[in-house]
Amino acid sequence: MSSSRFASFRGALRHRAKAGVRRVRISLPKIILATFASVFSYWFAETVLGHDGPLFAATSALISLNFATTSHVRRTLEVAIGCTFGIVVGDLLMTAFGQGLWQAAVVVFVSLIISRFLDSGVVFSMQFGLQSLLVVLLPLPESGPFSRSLDAITGGTVALILVMLWPKDPSREPAKALSDLLKETAAAVRELSRSLAQDDAKLAWHSLVRARGTQSLVDAAAREMKESAEFARISPSGWRRRGEVAALQRVQKEADLAVRNIRVLCRRTATLMSNEVLSERIRADLADAMETLADAVLVMSSSVADPSPHGRDRYMSQTRSRLVELSSQLAPHALGASDPQAVGLVMMLRPLTVDLLEATGIPHDEAVRYLPTLKDLD
Repeated sequence: MSSSRFASFRGALRHRAKAGVRRVRISLPKIILATFASVFSYWFAETVLGHDGPLFAATSALISLNFATTSHVRRTLEVAIGCTFGIVVGDLLMTAFGQGLWQAAVVVFVSLIISRFLDSGVVFSMQFGLQSLLVVLLPLPESGPFSRSLDAITGGTVALILVMLWPKDPSREPAKALSDLLKETAAAVRELSRSLAQDDAKLAWHSLVRARGTQSLVDAAAREMKESAEFARISPSGWRRRGEVAALQRVQKEADLAVRNIRVLCRRTATLMSNEVLSERIRADLADAMETLADAVLVMSSSVADPSPHGRDRYMSQTRSRLVELSSQLAPHALGASDPQAVGLVMMLRPLTVDLLEATGIPHDEAVRYLPTLKDLD
């Protein structure tokens, strides 16, 4: 092996090792949780319930506490129910038809039909069918067929209780996802501002591509927010964070609306620039306005990412001040817009700014009052 290939191989090996260590470090709390849940469930079913070799108690707990990034309360409950229902159906069909290969085929077929009817989740269906198959293929325990169903209920219940009681900050993941979304949104607006300042229509179109590319971040923020709100509502360890989660929900909702408006704004601006409709003055004024908007969105991203209440409030206050200042300027005559199409761009900025003001905690009616009234537009 040549020295260059050896160096490349060593670099790849080092990269994989670092990635592996990082995965272990991130997953360590869940590894501890899954280890305890599986062993405790087995002990409980064997010692307290008196079941012989309660394998399904351990496997049900272990499978429920999977390593998926979405494995919060709802996900754990979904997998636990899939395991339990699969074992119950397997026990019922085995009691009716007995054990054997053709019986196993019938069990898998019926189980998958039932699982797809009950839920659209792929994991739910696979766990349902797998557990039914194992019930039919494994030897019948001395404690009776339906003891395995009780074992599965035990494992799933233990997993669900541990997830609900495990100390966790439900605001951390949605805050990170929302901060990433706001940072990328600010970058798209800043790129649009540069395109106006440089009279670069191609750059304006690129800002539209970038704004549209935030959809995965929008979806991630919405998903994390939904699951964290659920956790904060039903988990004792998340109750004290309900206020923070509610504030993040407000920001996430308004940020979603703002991103939609920004995409429309980017597309319209790029079109007008391609047709050379915008004058030098309106381009300069709009560039300044959008630079201020980008600054405000970036500061908002710092607010949601800050772990301390004082830091969050300080950053959000700065965001609010910048948006209020921008709102007062959103009149076509103030930005040098006389052409109807340029006026349209200014009018697009108005609801966008209101959405972001509402994200800072200002009520809708108050946010609207910061805008110049229609009579001021004459």
